[in-house]
Amino acid sequence: MSDLYLTRVQSREIDATAIHEYGIPGIVLMENAGRGAVDALVDYGIYGHILICCGKGNNAGDGFVMARHLTLRGHLATLWLFAPPDELTGDAAANYRIAKNCAIPMVEFQNGEWGRFETLLHRSDWVVDALLGTGAQGAPREPFAGAIRRINRACKKVLAVDLPSGLDADTGLPADPTIRATLTCTFFANKFGLAKSAAMPYVGEIDVCDIGFPPSLARQQHR
Repeated sequence: MSDLYLTRVQSREIDATAIHEYGIPGIVLMENAGRGAVDALVDYGIYGHILICCGKGNNAGDGFVMARHLTLRGHLATLWLFAPPDELTGDAAANYRIAKNCAIPMVEFQNGEWGRFETLLHRSDWVVDALLGTGAQGAPREPFAGAIRRINRACKKVLAVDLPSGLDADTGLPADPTIRATLTCTFFANKFGLAKSAAMPYVGEIDVCDIGFPPSLARQQHR
């Protein structure tokens, strides 16, 4: 809902309510989020390869879903993992396994592999930032910081999943570094930080994607 704004705590609570009280499996919400972000990206226009940069949280899971749906639609996508697969858990781990079973091109980052990353980065039409989610606070650590700096220097079109990595979900204050997105796909409702003036140079255009939450959840937040 574009007229509803959530804090990071409210975002976690509403996810938990959807899963535990309404019985919507988390993996269904992740599927809807990834597919919704692909819809937004296709509407914006894709004219080449898409590089999807993943961390280890649910944002990474959204990235795995995106890679599958982009591939199903005939686009070329590569997953670049900035965390070891054995650190993935829950729905993100499940979608990693699905992406791997679907033989989607995938690279696990190794220290010193920046040259290979930069080569693929410069050949890409879009970059998907699925590195850090709304729960992240403070300055991104390596290798995420190195990825963010290289993505920004490349001046590519960037889709940020939920919010640009490095941006605080509540205050909108950017860390050093923070992704500069062309398009931010956030889910169910806006995040308070995205509307702050300090965030404006980083979020780009905002698309609030419906991920299947029932309307009653929105009514609860408006009370």
